[in-house]
Amino acid sequence: MQNGSDILLTNTDSVPGREIIRHIGLVQGNVVRAKHVGRDIAAGFKNIVGGELRGYTELLEESRRDAIARMTEDARAKGANAVINVRLATSSVTAGASELYAYGTAVVLR
Repeated sequence: MQNGSDILLTNTDSVPGREIIRHIGLVQGNVVRAKHVGRDIAAGFKNIVGGELRGYTELLEESRRDAIARMTEDARAKGANAVINVRLATSSVTAGASELYAYGTAVVLR
């Protein structure tokens, strides 16, 4: 479980020791990011010698944080105090740009 300040986030369908008293529904957040030329050059070198593409790892970590923050804000605006069944998905939007999408079910816990 993760705490998004006042919103509890979990990838399970319930929260042990807590009761769901209201089901609000789907909440979501997304971000679309493009690759950076400098990261592409570094990735090209890594493709030759192998290893982690740290520039892309950092880009995805930042994108995940932003998508989750936007999902959390959606939940807060709808009156939730938790988001259960949190999931992340990614897709290619265009050459060099990808979307990271966070979604889950907003609920009110007692």
